[in-house]
Amino acid sequence: MPTLIWSQALTANQLGFNPLTGWQFQRVPNAFVRGAYVAVLQRATTTGVRASIFTGSQNIQQRSNVQAGGTAGTTPSPLNTPVIDFQAAPDDLLSVLDDEVSGGTPTVDGIISIEPL
Repeated sequence: MPTLIWSQALTANQLGFNPLTGWQFQRVPNAFVRGAYVAVLQRATTTGVRASIFTGSQNIQQRSNVQAGGTAGTTPSPLNTPVIDFQAAPDDLLSVLDDEVSGGTPTVDGIISIEPL
């Protein structure tokens, strides 16, 4: 199961940070002929981060708050972070777009995993 872990400090009012940019599995492989199960977990150090999640042209999560209270550099786990999970079709482009909206400099920690169906 391919996995990507990230920890990124955002600048004040930064929009559209996509941690999946350049990841080998940002586009669901065509070899996953039945599609893929995708799970995303994110946590921020402040309440000023909003996330939008897309697979292809389908909006999975409309711009919503990212859970706050995280410690920079700590990978979130399903035990204490909500899992956003969904199915993606072959060749779908996965996007997790983070926006900083409170003028702060939070760190966003996250993990995504993708598994063929």
